[in-house]
Amino acid sequence: MHPPPPAAGAAMDFGQNSLFGYMEDLQELTIIERPVRRSLKTPEEIERLTVDEDLSDIDRAVYLLSAGQDIQGASVIANLPFLMRQNPTETLRRVLPKVREVLHVASVEMQLTAAVSFLTILQEESMPVHTFAHNFLQVILLHVEHRDTGVSNAWLETLLSAIELLPKETLRHEILNPLVSKAQLSQTVQSRLVSCKILGKLTNKFDAHSIKREILPLVKSLCQDVEYEVRSCMCRQLENIAQGIGTELTKSVVLPELIELSRDESVSVRLAAFETLVNMLDMFDTDDRSQTILPLVKSFCEKSFKADESILISLSFHLGKLCHGLYGIFTPDQHLRFLEFYRKLCTLGLQQENGHNENQIPSQIVEHEKKYTSVRKNCAYNFPAMIVFVDPKNFHMELYSTFFCLCHDPEVPVRYTIAICFYEVSKLLNSGVYLIHKELITLLQDESLEVLDALINHLPEILELMSTGGESSVQENKLSSLPDLIPALTAAEQRAAASLKWRTHEKLLQKYACLPHIISSDQIYYRFLQRMFTIMMTNNVLPVQRAAARTLCIFLRYNRKQEQRHEVIQKLIEQLGQGKSYWNRLRFLDTCEFIIEIFSRSFFCKYFFLPVIELTHDPVANVRMKLCYLLPKVKSALKIPADMHLLQQLELCVRKLLCQEKDKDVLAIVKKTVLELDRMEMSMDVQLQKKNYEKDLLDQEKEREELLFLEMEQLEKEKHQNDGRLPSDKSFEKKRKEIKKSKLIRSQSFNNQAFHAKYGNLDKCASKTSALAHSPSATGLVRTAMLSLTDDSFRTRNTSTVPASFSSNPVLPSTSRGTGNTADPKGSGSKDAQPRKATLKSRKSNP
Repeated sequence: MHPPPPAAGAAMDFGQNSLFGYMEDLQELTIIERPVRRSLKTPEEIERLTVDEDLSDIDRAVYLLSAGQDIQGASVIANLPFLMRQNPTETLRRVLPKVREVLHVASVEMQLTAAVSFLTILQEESMPVHTFAHNFLQVILLHVEHRDTGVSNAWLETLLSAIELLPKETLRHEILNPLVSKAQLSQTVQSRLVSCKILGKLTNKFDAHSIKREILPLVKSLCQDVEYEVRSCMCRQLENIAQGIGTELTKSVVLPELIELSRDESVSVRLAAFETLVNMLDMFDTDDRSQTILPLVKSFCEKSFKADESILISLSFHLGKLCHGLYGIFTPDQHLRFLEFYRKLCTLGLQQENGHNENQIPSQIVEHEKKYTSVRKNCAYNFPAMIVFVDPKNFHMELYSTFFCLCHDPEVPVRYTIAICFYEVSKLLNSGVYLIHKELITLLQDESLEVLDALINHLPEILELMSTGGESSVQENKLSSLPDLIPALTAAEQRAAASLKWRTHEKLLQKYACLPHIISSDQIYYRFLQRMFTIMMTNNVLPVQRAAARTLCIFLRYNRKQEQRHEVIQKLIEQLGQGKSYWNRLRFLDTCEFIIEIFSRSFFCKYFFLPVIELTHDPVANVRMKLCYLLPKVKSALKIPADMHLLQQLELCVRKLLCQEKDKDVLAIVKKTVLELDRMEMSMDVQLQKKNYEKDLLDQEKEREELLFLEMEQLEKEKHQNDGRLPSDKSFEKKRKEIKKSKLIRSQSFNNQAFHAKYGNLDKCASKTSALAHSPSATGLVRTAMLSLTDDSFRTRNTSTVPASFSSNPVLPSTSRGTGNTADPKGSGSKDAQPRKATLKSRKSNP
């Protein structure tokens, strides 16, 4: 981030202290630059790094591995998967032996690179499995026990991935048989740890009899190892081993080992045993869970507060799975004890009795606080499972106070986690969702944007449940139980807008598209719609502006008052489409793209077709360029033959652009657009009924809904005129049919007001367009457009009449441009270009 500029009119400080500060900063910059200068290569070093360009890839690789520097050898090893794809035979014969030699003395970086390359070769399956085993497996096994832990883990990951693909016999001879000696106490701790992980992976490749005879003796030995790291590691592999040997052997062999390990003197071993038991609960029957596992878990929970905090962290994380696995075997007293234990964990570190003693140093206090926060975060993660544990009907009595504490927790990670779970909690509560209305408002008003970001992922679903789930959720009174929702939503948007986290702001605006299904049309109009306009006009982040534009279109789609709809449309045309800023005119085209997507074709043609195509006269090349990209969608919104006159005007705009456009980039896009429009025309003639059948059905449904909104508005007006009483059934039905009939009629005429341009340059370009039209490459609309430029038939355009297909009120006036294209370079000019004014009177084009 750059420092903020000094305030206007403030004098700069050239005092001694300020100058010394500047000198210190320069010295720091000099220190930073020194390593960069040292890293530059001398001519001698460059000479040593230079390789003959005529060498083949294989020859170059062999040379660099033999005589090159480490960085060159690492580059060859990283490129090994490519060499295997390109020339596997020569790579295995010449390059791989050199790689084996280099790896004996290779650095850590080269070892890590080799492990990744070998794994990539395996995953890409660039050779048969037996070929990989023959050439690479011994190299991997040799370096699995590397002295560097990071290198050893990298080679082990490659080996474990290879085990999944290698045949059984290869695994037995190359891995399992040597493992017997590797797992002995005489071997190093690292060797025994590697053996534990390999044993856990091998059980998926052998049958139960082979596992019992060859693997289980090694497993028992490692479970009783003298080193706690080995016991803990083997304990964590018992889950994989149990899946390989089946239920009976698990009960007779694995469970006794787990019970013994759960009583181990080492905390890490007991923790591993507990987590393994929780993960294996489904493999035990009811008797084992009630008689063996439940007492162990109970003892573990009772001792957890006296043990290390890591025990509490693990216990709090697995508590939901534990309660779910043991559900049904608890006595009422045990059920209550586990619930109390969970409640205590949810407030761990917040109550006075959980405070720290005075002998602790600040670093220890901070460490304890972090661990307590992790415990409460895990409790928030498990909250939906605990609702199932207590039954949603008992939520208010058993868990509401705990939920309140988690939503008001002082630590952000806890509130963030409960915000993620809020949707699951709402679904579980179902008709009782009204109980957590206040907590929803609290999280919407949270000071942390991370919490807000987590909550809004499922905000539409949450609000839908809130508006329909409770007993008081009547369609006409959706907000009766959520009086603070609208202020909370607007405050959340303002906080997101004031921050630098524009992605959160964008996401929130996208989620606001659900509001027409939640709150009334008037509330949206007065509280949200103008805000969308403001964001579109003033925000500097393009994705945020586009999100606001799309949400505004959805608000307009479901607005139920004709007067408000007309006002919004007028604002879109005047403030965006005719705005002084070219940036606003670009956003107008974005908005029109959303309107084509969301509304019916009739709606777009009635209100936005003419303002869109009038932007062909825009003085800014970027606007004309964006318009060209939109023209195919504009054409797809036309209905033939009803909109034939609009199609003619569209073709007229395209001809004018072809003739008069001076910007070479725009002209290139115009030519591509013409070809695309021409292909659209051909496809309409041949496959209209098949290809566009579903689109037409969807468009008819959109138009039907739009007409239904108008009909509902008319009925509400009649209700208001009759002092709240609906008309009689007969007159009501008659008027309903009349309205429906009048609204469904789509007039063939359209009010074209003042669509003109001056065609003074047509004579100049007539020869050029004629030549283009007669060229072999010109087809369809291109040739028609070129030849028509010399025809006088399109030089005069008369206005046509206005339908009343969408309202009984006069249609919004269409707009026109009297200005031609200026020869500005692309992107020239500021965002404040020429003002755009609506022409309200109809005129004829000059002949």
